[in-house]
Amino acid sequence: MSRNWRLLDTGVRPAAENMALNRALLEARQAGESPPTLRFLQFYPAALIGYHQSAEQELDVDYCAAHGIAVQRRITGGGAIYMDEGQLGWELYLTRDELGTADMSAISRRICEAAAAGMRALGVDARYRPRNDIEVGGRKISGTGGAFDGDALMYQGTLLIEFDVERMLRVLRVPAEKLSDKAIASARERVVSLAELVEVVPSLEDIKRRLAEAFGRAFGVGFVASGLTASEQARFRQALAEMDHPDWVHLLRRPAAEQPLVEAAEKFPGGLVRASVLYDAVGDRLRQVWFTGDFFVRPRRAIMDLEAHLKDTPLEQLEERVTRFFEGRDVELLLLRPLDFCSVVRRAVGLAKAQATAGAG
Repeated sequence: MSRNWRLLDTGVRPAAENMALNRALLEARQAGESPPTLRFLQFYPAALIGYHQSAEQELDVDYCAAHGIAVQRRITGGGAIYMDEGQLGWELYLTRDELGTADMSAISRRICEAAAAGMRALGVDARYRPRNDIEVGGRKISGTGGAFDGDALMYQGTLLIEFDVERMLRVLRVPAEKLSDKAIASARERVVSLAELVEVVPSLEDIKRRLAEAFGRAFGVGFVASGLTASEQARFRQALAEMDHPDWVHLLRRPAAEQPLVEAAEKFPGGLVRASVLYDAVGDRLRQVWFTGDFFVRPRRAIMDLEAHLKDTPLEQLEERVTRFFEGRDVELLLLRPLDFCSVVRRAVGLAKAQATAGAG
């Protein structure tokens, strides 16, 4: 390998520092002040919201405060996530020239397939699942995403080494029934950690080494460990002064009332379907939908896939999106129709609108 990229390990840090480093490294890479970089990072317990989100609408902020969980805003979009020491974060800071393309689908595939290869070297059958997940046996072990700043890309991912599903659900603003033992067990069916898959969890250093080797093979480079440059340190200090402050965290502050969490249920020939809906009243949009009930669906993960498919769906597109979802998959519904899910969602939204009208009166 004739080319070397930097390997930067910033260890376990508070969320504000990790977010400030994101900005500093991306800005420095865009300005040509930094080398191509693979960064490893970890968090003290933190709830991270996307740049365009409001903490009050996405998180149980009271639970976070009571349990010492920091709340921070990312510099990129996307949804709210929970991070702690049981997850290893990895990031690539590259330019379009180094990537050879600006096509995010192609970039995601290349990077995720490399990360999956690194995980397979740890003894698990990790596979890339478009658009941006890595799974083992249909269960998510890594989520990823990227964002360009000019010609510079920051592509991020996490590896679940150990993961507390119940705490994640409590941090996020989810309906109460999703915190039941049955619902938590169901959520565990969708995600998996390295600790669940191997008899002995590899050391953190071995995990990092395997991932770095896989990225090196994918890009035809080697890695040399080094620290932050003087330029990056200056940018980091400047970013931290802004981001380690409530004004940054609450840059967007919208009341939970503008995004009510409502529930409705309907009995169909195929069983009872209950929909819990996080409804964006301002944008007339379904931010998140959860389905529970005594209906029969196979495979079981189809409902979780449907929930993910409906994230951020404009209400007017509900029927179209549900129909398209079931047309493109081999899903068995016993005496249940795809449009039954739409019916109960619209019933929940109707309750939200009625509550808003009553409150205004």
